[in-house]
Amino acid sequence: MVSDSLKWLIIFSAIIFGWLIYLLAPIITPFLISGVIAYLFDPLVDKLEKKFSRTFSVITIFFLIIILILGLFLILIPILHNEIVKLIQYAPELLVRIQNEYLPLISDFIGYELKSLDIETIRNSLRNNWQEVGNLASAIMFNITSSGQALFTILAYLLLIPVVTFYLLRDWDELLEKMKILIPVKFKKTIISLFNECDNVLSEFLRGQLLVMLSLSLIYSSGLWLAGIEYSLLTGFFSGFVSFVPYLGAITGIVIAGTIAFFQHQDLLHLLFVALVFGTGQAIEGMILSPLLVGDRIGLHPVAVIFAVMAGGQLFGFTGILIALPVAAVLLVVGRFVFDKYTISKLYS
Repeated sequence: MVSDSLKWLIIFSAIIFGWLIYLLAPIITPFLISGVIAYLFDPLVDKLEKKFSRTFSVITIFFLIIILILGLFLILIPILHNEIVKLIQYAPELLVRIQNEYLPLISDFIGYELKSLDIETIRNSLRNNWQEVGNLASAIMFNITSSGQALFTILAYLLLIPVVTFYLLRDWDELLEKMKILIPVKFKKTIISLFNECDNVLSEFLRGQLLVMLSLSLIYSSGLWLAGIEYSLLTGFFSGFVSFVPYLGAITGIVIAGTIAFFQHQDLLHLLFVALVFGTGQAIEGMILSPLLVGDRIGLHPVAVIFAVMAGGQLFGFTGILIALPVAAVLLVVGRFVFDKYTISKLYS
């Protein structure tokens, strides 16, 4: 039985921990990123460690991570940037087509004359906003390069994340064993059991869901490209990225890609291609990807996922977004444990 003093100690420690996270949010981000990377790739290091030394295994995985990140920036980022610029430039032409071709049809269909769009005003607004974005980006880059403190912060992050990731990967198992030693003997069995359950849920959610998101991004992008839909990479990766909420990625992708396909080709065939691409992606996710990579042990409701991300961003900014879903998964495990204890307690009976 847990004493009242211990209960208050746990509550007070949790409050202090949350307060410290809030205060240290500006500097804790690189450590969180390093921790997530180390956690994701520790199983690969453990497998290599069976044949090689821990340090050699870490160095091998570490260079693979660097190559992966560099490849992402050198290959995908320029393509995505070009598609975004192309989409912004196409927007005024799209507005003219909507004004001249589709508004009269919609008006005839609903029997009510829709107000005409002020194309010139919208075009000027888009152009000015796009210029402002460019000016803002230039101003930010100027401030970064001219401000020694900002430049130092960015360089420190770029240097700190790889260094911290390397040491965390090398000493991950040793750090976990030292943390277990600190657990009071009376509660060690229960806490280690909870810790293992949290680790199982987090590993399934983080590693599995990231692989599912990446796989869906590739499936959607490749399918839309084969169907001849413009902005396929941008649409596919965005749809795959938001697929951590069930069905949101497919619904978003169908709406965006369907709209693009309609204005690009103006036929039903390409709309069917879009539906086929996302339907195939959902089928592959439901029958292969999720059962194989994620499993059914997590149980986070889609509304809980959305709330966790929004709450984390509201409370702790970008740091909160990084830790929102892992914290929600851990709270889910703790909540199950508390619920089980409650249902066998005298209070419940």
